Amino acid sequence: MSAHPSSLPPAGAPGAARRPAAAVALPFWMGELALIRLPLLLFAFTLVLGSLLVVLSTWYLNSQSDAMIRAQQARNIAFDQFNHVENEKLEIRDYQPQFIALRDKGLLGEERRLEWVDAIRQIQERRKLLPISYEIDAQQAFKLEGQAALGAYRLRGSRMDLHMDLLHEMDLFDFLHDLRQRSYYTIQDCSIKRGAGAPNAAVAPSLAADCTLYWLTLGSAAPGSER
Repeated sequence: MSAHPSSLPPAGAPGAARRPAAAVALPFWMGELALIRLPLLLFAFTLVLGSLLVVLSTWYLNSQSDAMIRAQQARNIAFDQFNHVENEKLEIRDYQPQFIALRDKGLLGEERRLEWVDAIRQIQERRKLLPISYEIDAQQAFKLEGQAALGAYRLRGSRMDLHMDLLHEMDLFDFLHDLRQRSYYTIQDCSIKRGAGAPNAAVAPSLAADCTLYWLTLGSAAPGSER
């Protein structure tokens, strides 16, 4: 026998019983997070620490690379300086004999006018030349036509007007050759003409030479001197 609908209690009546809400099911792995929470924290800490170590390692590598580059540059500079010193030592060893020869012949330093005069006298006596007359002017700056690297030295010249009576041309050539062995000079001009010998002279010159020479010296440049 079926129940009449009127016999059922109305909806919302105080006596009506409520059905419980259905519970939401969580994924199965959410329940296991508590079990792996510590390993996850350790993994995160290790990841952060590893990243930090990578950054620090990269910075340290770059700083060491820069330091190595600076050390290499300093080494190259020191090596170049060492080579420069060694080259200077070799040049000094190679050019020292020439320097000594130039100094001994009077090119370097102050002019040696008395030595020039004495050299002329000795050559005249040894070669048995006729009397020689000359005049030496004051020393002046000597300019070359071309450029020459003289460093801290300046080239100077003392002009000498020379007159010689000659028996033959070789007297002049021998005199100039011997004079060059004793000192440094350059000839500006030189002329030879026939001489008029004195009729009563024991040895009459057949030629006469007039030359203009410049005695050369290399001296230190004075402060403020013209370059």
